[in-house]
Amino acid sequence: MSEVIIEPLGRAPLMETASNLSGLRFTINEWKRAGHSIALVPTMGNLHDGHISLLNRARDIADRTVLSIFVNPIQFGRGEDYDKYPSTLAEDKNKLEKYGLDLLFTPDLKQLYPGGTAIDTRINVPGLSDMLCGKSRPEHFSGVATVVSKLLINVQPDAALFGEKDYQQLLVIKRMVHDLCMPVEVIGMPVVREPDGLAISSRNAYLTKEERKKAPAIFKILKTAADQLRYRKKRMDEIEKEAVTKLEETGFRPEYVSIRRTEDLRGPSADDTQLSILLAAWLGSARLIDNVKVRLSASAAEKIISPLPSRGEGKRVIPSPT
Repeated sequence: MSEVIIEPLGRAPLMETASNLSGLRFTINEWKRAGHSIALVPTMGNLHDGHISLLNRARDIADRTVLSIFVNPIQFGRGEDYDKYPSTLAEDKNKLEKYGLDLLFTPDLKQLYPGGTAIDTRINVPGLSDMLCGKSRPEHFSGVATVVSKLLINVQPDAALFGEKDYQQLLVIKRMVHDLCMPVEVIGMPVVREPDGLAISSRNAYLTKEERKKAPAIFKILKTAADQLRYRKKRMDEIEKEAVTKLEETGFRPEYVSIRRTEDLRGPSADDTQLSILLAAWLGSARLIDNVKVRLSASAAEKIISPLPSRGEGKRVIPSPT
């Protein structure tokens, strides 16, 4: 497991804040006139080390950094946790000043949805949005694509950074940016994990003490599945079924475990060697997701990926996430 080191900047630069689009645009225009490059980190707040790793990378690649905090209602489905999503704005501001952010953007609902969320224009990314997490959350990725497009239009960044824990989301955003010809580089950053392997997430706060002890099993199950793929121990469908069984035995309610092409999340064929194992499972009231990447030799791919029933997905290829 690769280690991501998160360290404060060691200084306290002046952090600007903007809560409306006019203030944001004024600052962005000033930076553009000065010839500064800009990197954006979109978040829903309740910041953790995963977010800070994105900010650190943003500082490395751009002259100016913008981080947004906005809990986007249209990416939450009926009965999901929009009303109780953790809000820690004061703590977030203190943390961001420590890590050297240039501009914090904290819009309210009317700023980003002037027509109201019921009739506001939506962006849909077909294909990618309908599989995996999109099956149980049918409007989720349209909501993500819509709000990210609004942020990209107004911040005008040269680069935007997203965590690979939400790997399907990352590919949806990459496809949207590619298809809409947006002049921005979308950068995926590695999953940041707790010492016991659990992927860091704001929703980990929903776990009880006992559930938190069980939660790292997700990463262990993924690593076992990855080893089975890499060392040709079992067929792909057998590996998926075994992982689901292990999750159930540990106390999870699995939503899916699926082995896909890393490039576009389609079902693999025998000549695909870059694969990802993606997982979503409930533990108590927390819906947890994670993924690992696996590189196979050509001979390994031929052995473990035998013909399987069609998953009903097209053949469109999107830009590689790496």
